[in-house]
Amino acid sequence: MIVEAVRQLGPWSWWILGLLLLGVEVLAPGAFFLWFGIAALIVGALALLVVVSWQAQAILFVALALVLVILGRRFYSRERRPGDQPHLNQRAARFVGGVYPLAEAISNGHGRIRIDDTTWSVTGPDLPSGTRVRVTGFDGAVLKVVAA
Repeated sequence: MIVEAVRQLGPWSWWILGLLLLGVEVLAPGAFFLWFGIAALIVGALALLVVVSWQAQAILFVALALVLVILGRRFYSRERRPGDQPHLNQRAARFVGGVYPLAEAISNGHGRIRIDDTTWSVTGPDLPSGTRVRVTGFDGAVLKVVAA
């Protein structure tokens, strides 16, 4: 039944396959089915313009899909370089190395500092309020400090 439908549709079956693969990409994004869909659309366009055997169409589809996947992966991997703000989504990481005064004394290893308009929890050695501390690291939203 499927073979008969493909035989009747001819080159249009590549267009249908390409659109189905692009639809799968929308449902399961990851930029993988995209390249197969584009390869199928290219083979379908070529098959509409030039008479090519189905074996040659299948080989061309596989070759195009491989080339497009390789080029696509290379393109997308280039886009994942760190930007000019590598700690954009890690606010605590931006404060490492900075020196700030304690807003609340560190007692039993826990205290608070104020940075800009935010108060942060800190851990470190017991120190009185107002002592300048250096941020050495972080654990989630808790900054690790030592006396500066």
